[in-house]
Amino acid sequence: MDGDFIIGGAFSLHSYTQTVSHDYTIMPEPVRCKGRSLQLSHAMVFAIEEINNNTELLPGIRLGYQIYDSCASVSMTVHLAFQFLNSLDLVFHTGKNCSQSGMVMAVVGESGSTPSISMSRIISPFNIPQVSPSATCACLSDKQQYPRFFRTIPSDQFQAGALAKLVKQFGWTWIGAVRSDTDYGNNGMASFLEAAKKEGICVEYSVSFYRTHPHSRIQKVADVIRSSTSMVVVAFAPSGDMRILLAELSREPFPPRQWIGSESWVTNPGLRKYSFLAGTIGFGIQKSVIPGFRNFLLNLSFAQVAVSPLLTEFWEDSFNCTIKENSQSTLLPWPLFSNKVCNGTEDIKTLQTPYTDTSQLRISNMVYKAVYAIAHAIHNALCQGRNVTAQCDKLTKLQSKKVSKNESVILKKVNFSRNGYDVSFDTNGDPVAIYELVNWQKTMAGITDIVTVGLYDASLPEGQEFQINRNIIWMEGSTEVPVSVCSGSCPPGTRKVLQKGKPICCYDCTACPEGEISNTTDSADCLPCHMEFQPNAKRDTCIPKPIEFLSFQDILGIILATFSVLGACLTIITTAIFLRHRTSPIVRANNSELSFLLLISLTLCFLCSITFIGAPSEWSCMLRHTAFGITFVLCISCVLGKTIVVLMAFKARLPGSNVMKWFGPPQQRMTVMSFTFIQVLICTIWLVVSPPVPIKNLTAYKEKIILECALGSAVGFWAVLGYIGLLASFCFVLAVLARKLPDNFNEAKLITFSMLIFCAVWITFIPAYVSSPGKFTVVVEIFAILASSFGLIMCIFAPKCFIILFKPEKNTKKYLMCKN
Repeated sequence: MDGDFIIGGAFSLHSYTQTVSHDYTIMPEPVRCKGRSLQLSHAMVFAIEEINNNTELLPGIRLGYQIYDSCASVSMTVHLAFQFLNSLDLVFHTGKNCSQSGMVMAVVGESGSTPSISMSRIISPFNIPQVSPSATCACLSDKQQYPRFFRTIPSDQFQAGALAKLVKQFGWTWIGAVRSDTDYGNNGMASFLEAAKKEGICVEYSVSFYRTHPHSRIQKVADVIRSSTSMVVVAFAPSGDMRILLAELSREPFPPRQWIGSESWVTNPGLRKYSFLAGTIGFGIQKSVIPGFRNFLLNLSFAQVAVSPLLTEFWEDSFNCTIKENSQSTLLPWPLFSNKVCNGTEDIKTLQTPYTDTSQLRISNMVYKAVYAIAHAIHNALCQGRNVTAQCDKLTKLQSKKVSKNESVILKKVNFSRNGYDVSFDTNGDPVAIYELVNWQKTMAGITDIVTVGLYDASLPEGQEFQINRNIIWMEGSTEVPVSVCSGSCPPGTRKVLQKGKPICCYDCTACPEGEISNTTDSADCLPCHMEFQPNAKRDTCIPKPIEFLSFQDILGIILATFSVLGACLTIITTAIFLRHRTSPIVRANNSELSFLLLISLTLCFLCSITFIGAPSEWSCMLRHTAFGITFVLCISCVLGKTIVVLMAFKARLPGSNVMKWFGPPQQRMTVMSFTFIQVLICTIWLVVSPPVPIKNLTAYKEKIILECALGSAVGFWAVLGYIGLLASFCFVLAVLARKLPDNFNEAKLITFSMLIFCAVWITFIPAYVSSPGKFTVVVEIFAILASSFGLIMCIFAPKCFIILFKPEKNTKKYLMCKN
């Protein structure tokens, strides 16, 4: 149609889809126009007529159009591009009668990405802007290569990222990828795979095909899909290519697969006949409403049909009849014969075809918006600043570059709303990316419906782009979400170990090593527990290690505490016996004062062992070692004093000896107190410099914590023990020297045996103490205290008590003074 300014249109009204072996002597059979593509061209015509009848947009200017069929062919698209260029051969006049009729100001199209690339490379150097309603290849956003390219459909860069996020939302990490071997498929899939990798999604296979490939190539792609282990197939291909692949898949029983579709085919109702696509989910261009468009489509007279080869083909195909006079002028390479003759009585309103279906206006609306975008750009160039009622100057010289180049009024800066939808372009010539999430659902009648189940808006903040109603999504024949993973999830307590030579989604689940846990599903690493904790049986959480110490509830603790009390009771009983018979010769002959002091110190020795039982505390740690050291020194000092008294008493019996006056009771008390004071001084220095403190021993055992008293200063501890050992050794030597003194009852013999036991116990104690782990260190120490204490009381006092209680005839001065 002529006009003051011409807008070109290029649509894939037909597409050659034959996949036979290449026989270039036979022209491949095209798929005839089924109505959807015809609806796109009519959407352009409708928009132009609507604009021409609009008194506010381009008043006084009439738009014309040149619409061509590219047949989804790159070669045909190139041919059309040159046709658009040829129409520019005009001479601009200054007279008012001149017209710019025939000038192509912009082109709406092409439908596919690859043809759009070819067209843009040809017409862009001539400053003709191109606005595509359905070319989505992200490569077309490159303004260096395609400076005059615009589109009303979002770029695949947004769709690819949205598809990857969609796959991730449903927990699918193991997928198959199918793409068309075109710029659209290759670039779209490359963007998707890059986004999927960032989301941690693995691809089992990635195959490509094209509708003109040999059948063997299509069959191989179908076999790959059938034999795959992944349950999810992401398909980036236009409808024409998908139709060929789906037809091949339908030849044999097809295993259940969850299909994820790109916008180019997922909203195509012509593919719903393939039942195995039920449950398909993907992104589609937003549905829209174009007021009056359906009436325009249905207002198709038989006279219009008869003069248009394209409409003749559509009419004959829809009503299965033949328009005789036009049967030879069809676009098909062969005549369409039918026994029925079209007579004009056919009612287009009765048709149920994609042409008459305006319930899913998606790409048609993109065409509609593209025409309006061009019209607004022309309006801004010619009518800016004019009164809305005034007509624009259609005779003004206007070049197409005014509509596209970086000037004050350009196509890039158009910004308007139409039918509730905003139209604008970013710096790359792309619109805001908004998609509907659609789902193919089977109804009770067995019909597959395309249902909108969500929305994706790329303009929203990260993480808020999706609005999905998961309750109404229907997948793979049911409401259950299928599972598609290479390896099952690793439960807590295990970690993922990658399988050699396979993607990161293929792994084995290995239990966490000793001392480590994982508390999340699919953990890549196990984390060590804190030293005070240990893994539970499942190794999915850290639990406190059991705390161990010698308690009063332990069997060992009970036994040792019992012996401690028994030893103390035995000592008290012995003391009571000695008190009861303190005037008897055997008590008086054995230095009763030192004997009572020794009994008191032995009682304290038995009782101090109890301080080693129970949970260590700051005070108990300091008390147990110092009390043990001081009481034992007091005990040994008393024994040493008794030994010295025995030696002095023997010397005193020699003629002319007055030794006893130099070692009387005061000197004995002074000796005991002096020796004990030295130990008190050692303990005081130890406590001041570095006292024993309670600690948690985390190294003795991996599976438990030992509560114990750290020595603080090891020098202090061994000084205390060393001093006790020194006194015991000195006492033992003196006792050995006095063991053969000529008395009937020689106490030096008893002291010798007691010191022998004492030294043997503590010499054995040293290696046992050093090598004993955990609470057994305390057990060894208590055992040494009790053994040496029992040795002293049994060797020194048991014989005397036996004589006092059972052999009173020997408890006489005469018997004691009798020489051997």
